[in-house]
Amino acid sequence: MTRSQAMEFAQRWVAAWNRRDVDAVLAHYVEDATFISPKAQNFVGTTTIRGKKALEHYWRTASAKLHTLEFTLERIAWDGESRELVVFYEANLNGTKTRTCEAMRFDDRGRQVSGEALYGATV
Repeated sequence: MTRSQAMEFAQRWVAAWNRRDVDAVLAHYVEDATFISPKAQNFVGTTTIRGKKALEHYWRTASAKLHTLEFTLERIAWDGESRELVVFYEANLNGTKTRTCEAMRFDDRGRQVSGEALYGATV
């Protein structure tokens, strides 16, 4: 993936979330992916999600409980050598806007193997 392709990926990722298209977000994950998020504790009882099916359950559960889910892309950081992408965005979850980033790691075939959502200051 080039930096330009990484930006296009981030734009598609944000658009999929804004449509609440969990299938589109999951499409690029490997079956045994790992995902970490402090928000997951509130919805599925753990901060670490293991496996694509568990990730789907978390995101569908969380999405159903959010009346507002809107992401605004700010920028990305891409390291082609390590195949790591960080997407910086503003997350509006139920009216609370938070500076957020998500770190993603990909395998050599372009499939996401891990992710971690990090939440910062409320804006």
